[in-house]
Amino acid sequence: MTTSYEVPSLSRPASTMSTGRPPSRRGALTPTLIVVALVVVGFIFFANVWTDVLWYRQLGFIEVFITENLARIAIFVAGFAVMFAGVFFAIRIAYRSRPVYAPDSDIRDNLNRYQAQLEPVRRVVMIGLPVLFGLFAGSAAASQWQKVLLFFNQVGFNKQDPQFNMDISFYVMVLPFLGFVTGFLISVVVIAGIAGILTHYLYGSIRLMERGVFTSRAAQIHIAVTGAAFLVLLGVNFWLDRYSSVQSNGGRWAGALYTDVNAVIPTKAILAVAAVLVAALFVVAAVIGRWRLPVIGTAMLIITSILAGGVYPWVIQQFQVRPSEETLEKDYIQRNIDNTRSAYGLDGIQESRYDATNTATSGALAPDAQTTANIRLLDPNLISDAFAQLEQYRPYYQFPEALNVDRYEVDGKIQDTVIAVRELNPTNVAANQQGWLNQHVVYTHGYGVVAAKGNKFTVDGKPEFLQSGIPSNGVLGNDTSYQPRIYFGESSPEYSIVGAPEGTAPREQDRPSGREGEGETQYTFTGNGGPNVGSFFNKVLYAIKFQSSDLLLSDGVNSESQILYDRNPRERVQKVAPYLTVDGNAYPAVVDGRVKWIVDGYTTSQYYPYSQQKQLSEATADTQTTSGRAVALPNSTVNYIRNSVKATVDAYDGSVTLYAWDDQDPVLKAWSKVFPTSLKPYSEMSGAVMSHVRYPEDLFKVQRELLGQYHVTDPRSFYKNNDAWSVPADPTVDTDVKQPPFYMSLQMPDQDKPAFQLTSSFIPQIVNNNARNVLYGFLAADSDAGNQAGVKAESYGKLRLLNIPPETQVPGPGQAQNKFNSDPTVSQALNLLRQGASDVLNGNLLTLPVGGGILYVQPVYLKSTGETSYPTLQRVLVAFGDKVGFAPTLDEALKQLFGGNSGAAAGDSDNNGQTPPGPSGPAAPGADAKAELKAALDEANAAIQAGQAALSSGDFAAYGEAQKRISAALQKAIEAEGKIPGAAQEGTPEPSATATPSPSPSN
Repeated sequence: MTTSYEVPSLSRPASTMSTGRPPSRRGALTPTLIVVALVVVGFIFFANVWTDVLWYRQLGFIEVFITENLARIAIFVAGFAVMFAGVFFAIRIAYRSRPVYAPDSDIRDNLNRYQAQLEPVRRVVMIGLPVLFGLFAGSAAASQWQKVLLFFNQVGFNKQDPQFNMDISFYVMVLPFLGFVTGFLISVVVIAGIAGILTHYLYGSIRLMERGVFTSRAAQIHIAVTGAAFLVLLGVNFWLDRYSSVQSNGGRWAGALYTDVNAVIPTKAILAVAAVLVAALFVVAAVIGRWRLPVIGTAMLIITSILAGGVYPWVIQQFQVRPSEETLEKDYIQRNIDNTRSAYGLDGIQESRYDATNTATSGALAPDAQTTANIRLLDPNLISDAFAQLEQYRPYYQFPEALNVDRYEVDGKIQDTVIAVRELNPTNVAANQQGWLNQHVVYTHGYGVVAAKGNKFTVDGKPEFLQSGIPSNGVLGNDTSYQPRIYFGESSPEYSIVGAPEGTAPREQDRPSGREGEGETQYTFTGNGGPNVGSFFNKVLYAIKFQSSDLLLSDGVNSESQILYDRNPRERVQKVAPYLTVDGNAYPAVVDGRVKWIVDGYTTSQYYPYSQQKQLSEATADTQTTSGRAVALPNSTVNYIRNSVKATVDAYDGSVTLYAWDDQDPVLKAWSKVFPTSLKPYSEMSGAVMSHVRYPEDLFKVQRELLGQYHVTDPRSFYKNNDAWSVPADPTVDTDVKQPPFYMSLQMPDQDKPAFQLTSSFIPQIVNNNARNVLYGFLAADSDAGNQAGVKAESYGKLRLLNIPPETQVPGPGQAQNKFNSDPTVSQALNLLRQGASDVLNGNLLTLPVGGGILYVQPVYLKSTGETSYPTLQRVLVAFGDKVGFAPTLDEALKQLFGGNSGAAAGDSDNNGQTPPGPSGPAAPGADAKAELKAALDEANAAIQAGQAALSSGDFAAYGEAQKRISAALQKAIEAEGKIPGAAQEGTPEPSATATPSPSPSN
């Protein structure tokens, strides 16, 4: 066929340009800008990558960076290559097998028009489309790098599941990888199949006609091969689903239940075989060209999957299981109980009955004398302001909102301690000093540890410090025995520039002088805490990373400068151990001459067979996380958890050490194979660090959440759910949020001496915000790991659960708080305190199984309303059974509670009978304390009434005078009441210092 073309005229107007001037190249600007933009973007990307390399290399964890990123790159390349190849060859094969002629001219004209429009960019599309899908697929695949590495480094659990008798590692490390690969390949086949079919249609191999669909032979073969591949992969997926059924959490209990075992698993096997058979029919159809059999086979597969995969299990569940559920599900509930307890570390819990009494008898605390002496009175959530006012010294220092509880050996005895570090707060520098140099070069670090006794306070209600002052001094050491400077902490600045050549004048603000009249001291960092930024190239990289031209131009950056960043201990550990979930609370300890942050890390999985899943954020939520005093865990789902790693972060140089704490954890063993040099055995842990290891809070919170149901091990009782427990709400706040666990030194009934424990209590299950607030259980986790280097105490981590018989009717925390609030003597005294210019703050409500029953202890703080005020401990509330005690000291309150003789001395017994000096002066010698108290209360009442009258009449001057009289009268009342316990010891009980009975616990 001959086609004629009309040749256009080549004539054009004569050029007006001078023949001696070259033509303008106006089109060169756009490509130049594109190239420049690509270079800039590329260099920014390089800057972020290379600064990460410098950070990991300086810290000694370059192996982690290289291994993780090489794994991501390799998986990305593999995912990209598979998706690219699938889509590219599907399009290419379809294009090369396109027909030369089309039988219908109208359709041909339309297709020719589409093809003509596509032809100029056809090569770009045929390459670009596979590249685009490959990039998406590679990115998605790279995010699964942990599954891939665990598969290739799997370690056996040496424990089999009860259904298939496969090692647990198959479900935790193999099955997730196989599921990922199968799902990825199915995606490739579907996307490549769609791309191939569209190409066949575009080039005429597939056409919609009045008589049906026309399909060329090449298209038929292409579709058949694609369908066969999809069905084979679908069959593999059905087969793997058999194993996945033991990981199911879709029923009332986790794992494969009666219907799954007897209906779902067999039908999945049938569907797997059927899918492979139908795939074979597609291959046959591709050879013989007849499609009746594969079409019939596909229809039968769909019908079978609906009937066998959906209808049949539903019938079994509705008509066989439901009428006899308790009997038929009993064995599978037992599997769920056993595996859940094993997966969460509850299988070794020691349970015992505790027949608690509600009668406070004289001398009842004698067997618990050591516990009584260590009862903690300082609430770490309330006394941060006290630490700040007494120990902050400068505005640019700060203490965290919630302090930490630890223990130290003092005078040969273990002392519970409330501890914090004095961190830097550069935002509190004066506004005219907020320049870049001050923020990043001058103000670089905090200073010193502050610690107070947990069981004692001064006469005027202040913390009794063990470690304090600037320079730092106390039983934990001084400036010469430990390094007090805090460069790495929970509130450290984003980055600081430190270090200088030897002989250079110091530029860092260090600390206030220890002598009056002397100025501030200066300091130069001498450790190895961050990458060097002395070279111009590194300055440029970090100037880009932190978007700061000052970093590049400032004279504060010298040849020996280091840049400190990523300084939060939790984030630092998370970055060098990306396979861990990090506990929400890091705490400081003075060990081996350094301040070190101790961080707990968990290995987790959501694939443990027959184990109940929990969301970490939900299971660990309490008043600490909701108030922001502790970091909430991520909203991830797990059904296996181990405290596998203890990490330390040096507060001076930021060095991180990871100790393989649970060296029997198979998941940690697998990660140890992946990162062989990043973990140290706990046998290398020093005795000082070992003595400050404690049972982690978030693990404990997850375990107590599970124990609400899984303390029941009999499947019939578990099915009835008639003995389920809940964690009580925190009675010290208005919101309905769970009470946090508490650290304390405590001797459990089966122990011969106290141990540092993490504790929590249980009440009956809360249903629709309705529960009986009586105590059903008490849980304690032994947190003493010993103090021998590299030796973990056998008792560490022991969980002890006290089951309290319901008939004993022991009040729960909510009832105890209600007793305190409703007791006439207590409420009168506290209400009077609230009438003045002060707030009454209830401290944490501690629960202790002592004296043969349950003792509740709550410190009461008084805080005035000034900006510089801080809470002081003024009273202690105690409850035992239906009695309440209320006195200036815990020792006195216990004596009230136990008939004048508790049998043991509390830690604050030295404060008995002492009162702080007040503005009204000391009471007259020999004055009757009872009369003084009554007179003071009468005076306060009269002043309150006068103030209300003045306020009603609008006389604000008189109202102000009345408020002053109220404050003075209350101070007199406090002084008078402090003298009453002495009289009470002599047998003269006073109204404000008498243990008063309260109503019995509600049923």
